[in-house]
Amino acid sequence: MNPHTIPIEKLCAHPLRLRMIEDMVMRHLSPQTQKNYVNAVKGFTVFLGRSPDRAKSEDLRRYQIYLAQQGASIGKINTTLSGLRFFFEQTLHRTSIMNRTNTVAMPRRMPPILSREEVTRLIDATCSAKYKAAFAIAYGAGLRVSEVAALKISDIDSQRMLIRVEQGKGNKDRYAMLSQTLLNVLRAWWREGSKQQKMLPGGWLFPGMNPVNPISSRQLSRVFRQAVAAAGIVRPVTTHSLRHSFATHLLENGVDIRVIQTLLGHKKLETTALYSQVATRVLRDTKSPIDDLPLGLVS
Repeated sequence: MNPHTIPIEKLCAHPLRLRMIEDMVMRHLSPQTQKNYVNAVKGFTVFLGRSPDRAKSEDLRRYQIYLAQQGASIGKINTTLSGLRFFFEQTLHRTSIMNRTNTVAMPRRMPPILSREEVTRLIDATCSAKYKAAFAIAYGAGLRVSEVAALKISDIDSQRMLIRVEQGKGNKDRYAMLSQTLLNVLRAWWREGSKQQKMLPGGWLFPGMNPVNPISSRQLSRVFRQAVAAAGIVRPVTTHSLRHSFATHLLENGVDIRVIQTLLGHKKLETTALYSQVATRVLRDTKSPIDDLPLGLVS
């Protein structure tokens, strides 16, 4: 089955729905995005009580109000509006109908950052060489957990000291940094995995129970939670906190933010700039302009 196709036998074979699915397949939207968009149109159709192709802009406005009144989260509302926008603009070519709807601004929250000492404790507390290497590469190269799970042995370039990240977020390839310390950790896992006959030629760097398949992001997250508890870390952190910590610690070490942007694969510099708000060493070491003023002591 085409990986970009929703199982059509599970869907009502309405011509509009099938055409929308075809439009999404043509644009290579992920299966999860396709599912979300189909559900968005389905929910709107139930609310409307008639075929959605007969909707008016006021209907869409009323639906957004309804979602808000029902307590739908900001993410749910925005995903729904994205799905409806795709349906009306791409499938029906009614580009003006969404003019009276607006996405909701997501509140910007500071990401949880692990200290260097906490990262050390967490990796040391990890149960095996396999997971130790997985968390080390998430932190040492700033990778997303899905990118860690998708790594192949051939993606580790020890000659150029680079890690190839194939089809990361946004379906983009990029290179991540490979330090000598990280390479040593990965080699220790490769030797251990080879003894266990888990490392297939040209196979996954972190194979699952069946080495033909990669480990799942869910499994990595489950072991991460165990390591967090074993390390005595009580703050609410996730596997993504390792990537956040990578960026923050680089910034605190004086690495240019544009270099960090490239390493993380961020499209916009503003996304990377968020880490400047949590880089405590940078904040602490920055001189305040008040220190340059010849102020007398105030009694």
